[in-house]
Amino acid sequence: RNNRGGSRDTGKFLSVMVRATNAQRVLEIGTSNGYSTLWLAWAAAAINGHVTTVEQSDFKLSLAAKSFERSGLAPFITQVHGEAGAVLGRSSTSSIDLLFLDSERSEYLAWWPDIKRVLRVGGLLVVDNATSHAEEMLSFVALVSADPDFATCTVPVGNGEFLATRSR
Repeated sequence: RNNRGGSRDTGKFLSVMVRATNAQRVLEIGTSNGYSTLWLAWAAAAINGHVTTVEQSDFKLSLAAKSFERSGLAPFITQVHGEAGAVLGRSSTSSIDLLFLDSERSEYLAWWPDIKRVLRVGGLLVVDNATSHAEEMLSFVALVSADPDFATCTVPVGNGEFLATRSR
């Protein structure tokens, strides 16, 4: 079982990003054990926000649900069981303030048109593993960085976070 977790530094970073951007509508692609979700939800709860998290694995969904209940943050989290591309495809345009992407990196290029569509102007995309899996991320980072609607950078927190904010 591939249990992506997350580091405390990454969690704190995500929490600060939610608060700094006043991200009330947060979408996480790749719940895994729910560690990052809890950091996102903790920050979202403080600003009357909500996190929707998408996961395909039944095992990971169940594991995360238990963590959410124990934490007391379950009211601020909606779990979606499904394939991320399909979920993105049926999401409303400009409906997301912050999107945290920590899933199958081989799918990111195909998901990009919908990621761009659902992220509101001024919204923030945070992509995990930008330095730890730099080779796998190369094409996606290049694609997003070349998009004139986005300003981007990579931050050396945890496994590296690639940030892209939508300017128009």
